[in-house]
Amino acid sequence: MPEERSHTHEEALEQFVLLWGEMASAWGINKTMAQIHALLYAESDPLDTDAIMAQLDISRGNANMNLRNLLQWQLIHKVHFKGSRKDYYTAEKEVWNIVATIIRERQQREVAPIRENLNECLQLFEDKESLSKEEIDFRERIESFTEFLEMFERFTEALLPYINKRNLKFLKHLVKLAEMKHSITGREPSSPSIKPEDHE
Repeated sequence: MPEERSHTHEEALEQFVLLWGEMASAWGINKTMAQIHALLYAESDPLDTDAIMAQLDISRGNANMNLRNLLQWQLIHKVHFKGSRKDYYTAEKEVWNIVATIIRERQQREVAPIRENLNECLQLFEDKESLSKEEIDFRERIESFTEFLEMFERFTEALLPYINKRNLKFLKHLVKLAEMKHSITGREPSSPSIKPEDHE
């Protein structure tokens, strides 16, 4: 039987769930979905749908819909207990896996469709035998945007497998390398040049 929680624990749990809900838009998901995930992440033991509904004061339909979405995102897992016909749910506890999943899902749901739509836009210009200078310039701007998105997707796909706690040292080194611009360019960071006459 779970031990009774302190007032501090209850208050911290409530604030955490509310905070996760407010961050929902940054994830690209709705507020209730984020709050359910926050609750399951914060809880040590799996919860059934009834417990989730009671804790967040939401309807069964709302709970079921968002639980399905969280399962699709692979942010939560379904748990079965012997002798119980209820479905229980628990969240992925490893924060690195959570971040990697969110990045992957947002790329597939947002970045990839934008790139595909831009490619369709480019096809409009390819159907013409001759293009005006303005049309050529516009096409080149779209191509530049498409190239950036393609490179972003390739970079993300290449990096995601390494986003985990085991590779923390590697990731810190990678960030440090990116911050040290002169290490990549071979030049020291630019600084205002001071001529001798400036001191006169």
